[in-house]
Amino acid sequence: MTVAVETGTWQLDTVASTVAVRHKTFWGLVTVKGTFAAVNGKGEVRPDGSAVGTITLDAASLDTRNAKRDEHLRSADFFDAANHPEITFAVRSAELRDGDEVHVVGQLTVRGISRAKSVTARLVGADDRSLTLDAEFTVDREQFAMGWNQLGMIRGLTTVATTLRFTRTATA
Repeated sequence: MTVAVETGTWQLDTVASTVAVRHKTFWGLVTVKGTFAAVNGKGEVRPDGSAVGTITLDAASLDTRNAKRDEHLRSADFFDAANHPEITFAVRSAELRDGDEVHVVGQLTVRGISRAKSVTARLVGADDRSLTLDAEFTVDREQFAMGWNQLGMIRGLTTVATTLRFTRTATA
């Protein structure tokens, strides 16, 4: 499947997009799952077919369906949302390859710490007005000064799963 994506500016559809996380805790016996309620973003598809853009998450909007845990995740032990309210992924390049595979290179910033991050996304739908990308990747939270690990309960990588739907901005 080869898809040509329209050039121009694209806005994240915040209603149709999700960013979720999951992490094994309690020595791998329990998987904590959460979703960021506030996700924003925009991008630009250039004439050569490459794309750039930014996805922004409200760090305090992570909902794991456990108020006490969510409060702890917002604290300085983890996201430190009071001092670092946003998590951003700045896309430096995104290129469609091998049919529906999108190679994304960017910079992930959490707690004010930025790290290069490459992700492979899948273009799961596209027409002249909208496009949808799915991606799943892992993040080492210790790279972002989130090493809290009481009694060794939280080890390993956090998995991030996204479905991002963009709509084309009307051109003047």
